[in-house]
Amino acid sequence: MELYEVMRSAFSAREFTDDPVPDELLHRLFENARFAPTGGNRQGGQVIVVRDHSTKRAIADLAAPAAKRYQAQRANGENPWNTIDPPRVTAEEIEATPPPRGLTEPVANAPVVLVVCVDLKVVASIDQDLDRVGVISGGSVYPFAWNILLAARAEGYGGTLTTMPIAEEPRLKALLDIPEHVAVAAVIPFGRPVQSLTKLRRRSVEEFTHLERWGEGSLESPS
Repeated sequence: MELYEVMRSAFSAREFTDDPVPDELLHRLFENARFAPTGGNRQGGQVIVVRDHSTKRAIADLAAPAAKRYQAQRANGENPWNTIDPPRVTAEEIEATPPPRGLTEPVANAPVVLVVCVDLKVVASIDQDLDRVGVISGGSVYPFAWNILLAARAEGYGGTLTTMPIAEEPRLKALLDIPEHVAVAAVIPFGRPVQSLTKLRRRSVEEFTHLERWGEGSLESPS
């Protein structure tokens, strides 16, 4: 599959066939994904490959609290989990909201779950002293995670990069024996998709580009 086609068609797969995910396939994906860039080339990414059903079920259950808040905020017309606007729904309303199955069950039902972590001892978190949520550390692990999914698309497999269980990271780390200095960056349910999407909806280039200053013009299509 040609590179641009892979980039434009790597969709979020949440339903999978019963086809096995061989270790040799995963090794091939990781063998190529590892060439993703990291800050200082420190390569702090780590992957836990989870096949055990009870462990997958436990990870899915850890996603439920965050999924409840996500759904409650959406129903209230909010942008869930953003760090600028506090929730306008109460803790009681969140607790009473059933978690959407689409945010939990793919993890429980996938043939394999990939838990992508990053060693914080080697990450250059340049924004650590700024008065906002940190995002820079992700630059040293998410290119690796996305490379895995791009490689999977080229091989006829797929997954989706989820983060709901990470709201319960202490419990997740205890479940998987993850060291204190290691952060969980993504939980990826993975397998052969039941159905492949052929067209993804994304904003146009004109909607997210700025020229010289924020809000000043945009890159126009040459066609």
